[in-house]
Amino acid sequence: MRRSRTWVALCALVLALIPAGAVSAAPPAPAALAVTPIQIFGAWHCSDDACLWGAVRTVAQFDSQNHWLVDRGDGRPSVNLVVLSFVNPLRLLNLTTDAATLNGVPRGMTQEIVNYFTSRGIRVMFSIGGITYTDDWDSALAANGTLLGQRAAAVATQFGVGIEIDYEQNTNPNLVGLQSFISAYRAIHPYNASGSDPTARLTIDTAAGDRWLIDINRKATADWLRTDTPVLDFANAMVSARQPSASTARPTGRSTSTASRSTTRWCHRWHRRSSPAASTSPRAARFGRSAPTTTAPSPRRRRHGCSRPRRTVPAPRPGCSGSCSGRRRSRPHAASAPRRPTPARAVWASARRASTSPSRCRRCGRADLLSSGE
Repeated sequence: MRRSRTWVALCALVLALIPAGAVSAAPPAPAALAVTPIQIFGAWHCSDDACLWGAVRTVAQFDSQNHWLVDRGDGRPSVNLVVLSFVNPLRLLNLTTDAATLNGVPRGMTQEIVNYFTSRGIRVMFSIGGITYTDDWDSALAANGTLLGQRAAAVATQFGVGIEIDYEQNTNPNLVGLQSFISAYRAIHPYNASGSDPTARLTIDTAAGDRWLIDINRKATADWLRTDTPVLDFANAMVSARQPSASTARPTGRSTSTASRSTTRWCHRWHRRSSPAASTSPRAARFGRSAPTTTAPSPRRRRHGCSRPRRTVPAPRPGCSGSCSGRRRSRPHAASAPRRPTPARAVWASARRASTSPSRCRRCGRADLLSSGE
């Protein structure tokens, strides 16, 4: 017994003399990586000619009509993303040069205008399509979707911008051609998880709710907006050009507020429609971004005109219903400033206000504005 106690005491003494650092401890569990979600407050910019961008504008003249976008009144920008809208996909494929287009790109979309925003830390994208150019999307994809993707990537390289796919074909869209477009673009500008490469930013416009662009919706959710193998950076969920009516906004006949009816469409977007015929798998919230509506139609585009920005629900709670809520985002259309100038701070406050009342907005949510002129 005495020998055993001596041995135990000796072992304890030896262990006490060993430096603490010499005994290897189990490696600490790796800390979970903090993921910062993309936060966007931006504008589709339609210039001063109803989204044509057909004429070159000087930086001085452009700034006189759009300064509120880059300075909310305290030196900080009002937005962190501007999407110049729109590039005609068929003209881009054919590298058309005419009075309004240069090598497939509208003449007004110049490097100087891009630099006007990027020099202030605002990312710029070019939107290809829009509802006006739906037939041209069909023609371009049928002709050569791969070449169109390569030429879009070349434009991104030339200007240092990202590309937005605005293909609004609601009936039998050419998904094979669109896949070829995306694959060709990604072969040149691979997906960049960090977001540090502006040319790698590739997004798509879909519809809030599942009664519009169903096939594009389903394809994007299943193959391009996956969390395990992402292809596109995010999707813009477009809403209707006017407030929904009580008869069309909800699948049920219950009386409800306009805001609640609008929210129901967002719930369709993130979860599933009750009708299996048009069912779309739920989308990961990290890939969704909201798009604003407009309240006045336009000869060029439904989303163009006097705008009432409404912030909706890009990241709703699981199992949301007609009353779901979440962090809100808004991307109003921009063209140039109103004829009656207002302080930039007031413009910013108006653009950020989430209005659900039936009254019209007091100023245009775009930057380039109200009538045929500025």
